[in-house]
Amino acid sequence: MDKHSNVIENIKTYYGKTLQNKNDLKTSACCTDQNVPDHLKELMGNIHDDIVSKYYGCGSPIPPMLTGATVLDLGCGTGLDCYLASQLVGENGRVIGVDMTKEQISIAQNYEDYQKIKFGYKKKNTEFHHGYIEDLDSIGVADNSVDVIISNCVINLTNDKEKVFSEIFRVLKPGGELYFSDVFCDRRIPKELMDDPLLLGECLSGAMYIEDFRRMLSNLNINDYRVVTESPFEVNDVDIRKKLGMVKFTSMTLRTFKCDFEDICENYGHVAYYQGGIHEYPNNFILDDHHQFEKGFPIPVCGNTSKMISETRFGEHFLLVGDFSSHYGEFPCELISNGKHDIPSSGSCC
Repeated sequence: MDKHSNVIENIKTYYGKTLQNKNDLKTSACCTDQNVPDHLKELMGNIHDDIVSKYYGCGSPIPPMLTGATVLDLGCGTGLDCYLASQLVGENGRVIGVDMTKEQISIAQNYEDYQKIKFGYKKKNTEFHHGYIEDLDSIGVADNSVDVIISNCVINLTNDKEKVFSEIFRVLKPGGELYFSDVFCDRRIPKELMDDPLLLGECLSGAMYIEDFRRMLSNLNINDYRVVTESPFEVNDVDIRKKLGMVKFTSMTLRTFKCDFEDICENYGHVAYYQGGIHEYPNNFILDDHHQFEKGFPIPVCGNTSKMISETRFGEHFLLVGDFSSHYGEFPCELISNGKHDIPSSGSCC
């Protein structure tokens, strides 16, 4: 067995046999305290306890406005996020889950009929595959076929992250969204720690250095991403802390879209108005941690932001004034306020 295969088998063993529930984790990396959004709390109550108790994640990667969508969950585990999405896409939507751990994916599969009945559906809208997130073609996910891709604290576990993101943007439709939670760090993890079975299983040694993440997306011609939420956390296990030294970790929820973005914020004079109509955001739409659009209130935006709200499924809910015919230089992020708070630095934009 080569080194790569051995790492994969260690991860499968950790999540399939070593961990029996969330309480067996030694750190909070894969189970950070994230408040479940109000619109998901009622939906959580419809999901079987077995699915919830053996699910591991570091955020709540369920974006709004999913009715009728095709959603793909990378590293779906026992299917918690899939079954949340199942209720949001509706009976005519489609949710695909893929995971490499047989013990986890079997739980998701075993409860498909139970959840279909619980949701009041005549037909199931979920499908679960035992497979690898680096190779979505092997489970039949076609080019340009998925509206939204989600993932919850899983991409850190793969050692070929660029292949994962290449697959993501292969299968996303133009204007489709990647919305995921994962663990990031403030520096590169020492190579001698990256294959440590415990550190990898605890979602630490595979955490992405945020600048390498940015560079990797740029290599794939995705030049902008946005931070939705971020929450630093401490590693309190003494032995693990000794190994990791001064590395700082943060649980982050990020989003980006399959659009033609520029590599910095450019000013074309766009002004955006949120017109309402998205169930989860009746009064204001939150694109990221520094773009909050109050209904009816004009917000100057850069060219990339204009694409995120006009070339995606959110477009019908925005009035966008302006085009790309005139360029006014770099977008002055440090001077723009949306009337709620100043705009800090985040991702590639603003």
